[in-house]
Amino acid sequence: MIKASILTISDTRNLASDQTGQTIANYLTKNETAVVQQRLVVKDDILEIQHAFTALALADNDLLITNGGTGIAQRDVTFTALKPLLQDTIPGFGELFRQLSYADVGTHAIASRAEAGFTVRNQLCFILPGSTKANSLALEQIILPELTHLLRERHK
Repeated sequence: MIKASILTISDTRNLASDQTGQTIANYLTKNETAVVQQRLVVKDDILEIQHAFTALALADNDLLITNGGTGIAQRDVTFTALKPLLQDTIPGFGELFRQLSYADVGTHAIASRAEAGFTVRNQLCFILPGSTKANSLALEQIILPELTHLLRERHK
């Protein structure tokens, strides 16, 4: 069983009101894909994001999914915080995510930042927007169909 943790980045949500994080957890457990080890919510702050992500990466996880703080507003610092913590990236994930998003939201998809990659400990990581709908799209159409394949390839 894949061990997963979820990190929500938001200035307005807490664990109780974090619908997107709960949706991610529901998808992973409903599909018997993973056991959710931990869910955290932190503010849009570079150090808080890095601290929480590092704590999850140091835990016994195979999969880390973050959501929120990926927009283009100045307060959205998730990419600034997390890009240096990924050893390798999977560019095709963001490209495919934006393509699928375009079919759903049109040209607004150009501002949809999403990334996938591996930590130094070879944990698979997905950095997703905060929208519940965007996370559902990513999970249904990309992450769940490819999750086992990506982890298997990385650990050959």
